Amino acid sequence: MLEYLPSDWRQAILVGRLQTREGPTPVVVVEGRVRDVSRHAPTVSQLLNGWNGTAPEGQDLGPLESFNLARTFAEARETRLLSPFDLQCIKASGVTFAISAMERVIEERCRGDASKAQSLRDSLRERIGTDIRSVKPGSEQAKKLKQALIADGLWSQYLEVAIGPDAEIFTKSPTLSSVGWGDWIGVRSDSAWNNPEPEIVLAVDSAGRILGATLGNDVNLRDIEGRSALLLGKAKDNNASCAIGPFIRLFDGKFTLDDVRQSVVKLEISGEEGFKLEGQSSMSQISRDPTELVGQTICKHHAYPDGFALFLGTMFAPIVDRGVAGQGFTHKTGDIVRVSTEKLGVLENKVTTCDQAPTWSHGIADLMRNLARRGLLNH
Repeated sequence: MLEYLPSDWRQAILVGRLQTREGPTPVVVVEGRVRDVSRHAPTVSQLLNGWNGTAPEGQDLGPLESFNLARTFAEARETRLLSPFDLQCIKASGVTFAISAMERVIEERCRGDASKAQSLRDSLRERIGTDIRSVKPGSEQAKKLKQALIADGLWSQYLEVAIGPDAEIFTKSPTLSSVGWGDWIGVRSDSAWNNPEPEIVLAVDSAGRILGATLGNDVNLRDIEGRSALLLGKAKDNNASCAIGPFIRLFDGKFTLDDVRQSVVKLEISGEEGFKLEGQSSMSQISRDPTELVGQTICKHHAYPDGFALFLGTMFAPIVDRGVAGQGFTHKTGDIVRVSTEKLGVLENKVTTCDQAPTWSHGIADLMRNLARRGLLNH
C-alpha cells in the first residue's frame, strides 16, 4: 500500500474510510499513524464539516505500514480501503480543458461513432483548438469567438460550457456509491467507445470551504454521451463507474490549493493483452480556477449540508488506436488504470463491466443502521 501514497505521506494529514469488521470507519492518518475517529465523527462528512485544522485524537490503530490493505480485485479482505467520501454528494465539472472541449465536440458531431472521429478531429483541430486555448470563459473575447463559430456552423453545446459564463456542473454519482482504491471500476457492457478520466477531486464542506483534495476516475462513455448530451446521466452514473482515493489529503502548511493548481495528473493503462497507454493532464491549463468551479457549485442557488466532492475535469482524451485504425482508444475488461500525482499518491482500479462489478448494496439506510448498532449516532 505504501507505494500508492503521496511521496511525503509521513508529513501529510490524510482522511479515509476503512471497511472493518464493525463497519465503515472514518480514519485520520497523522505522522504516519492511523486514528479511528468514529467516536468523534462517525462520518467523513461530519469530520470535514467540523474541521478546525487539528485532527481529533481518536483511537490509535498503529502505523499505516502495519495495515495489509490488499486490492479488492486481487484478494478479498475483511479490512479494506473504501472511497474516502460517504454522505457527501459527488459532483463533477466538465469541459474545463481546451482539448477535452474539442473531444466533446467530436463525439457530438460523430453521434457516438468512433470510426468518424479522426477525420473530424483533423478538420476541427486548427480552427477551434488554437482559438479556444487562449480564451477566458465568459469574457468579451469568448463572446466574439462564439459569434464567429456560430457563423461558421461550428457552435456546440460543449463549447458553450467551455468558453461561456456558466461551467458544466453535474452529479456524477449518488451518495455512498463511489468505489475506492484497489476496487473494481465499471464500464457499461453496451458501450464500445469509452475511456477513463483522471482528475483531481476537491473535498468541500457545507460552508464551501475547500479543505483538501484526492484523486478520481470519472469513467466516460463516449459513444453514449456522443449520441446525445441528454444521455449524460446514462453515460456517467452507473454501477462502480466512479472511483475516488486512496485518501483525502487535507490542506496544511505543506499542501495547499496552489499545489493542486500546479499538479500534473498522470494516467497509466495496462491491458491484459500487453497494451500500454500513458498520458497526463497539467492542472495549470485548466480554463476555470478551482475556486470558480466550487463557487458555481455551492452558492445562493444550491446548498450542500453534508458537503460535496468535486471532480475538476481532465484534459486527457485518449486517441491512440487500440486495434482498428482510426477508432482510437476504448477499455477492455481487465485493464489496470492508475491515476497519480506526487502529492496525492496513486488511485488504482481494475476494469470490469458494470453488470459484473460488485453490486452497490450499502446505502444511506444501511450506514445509519450500522452506526446506530455501534452507538455512534449520538456523536
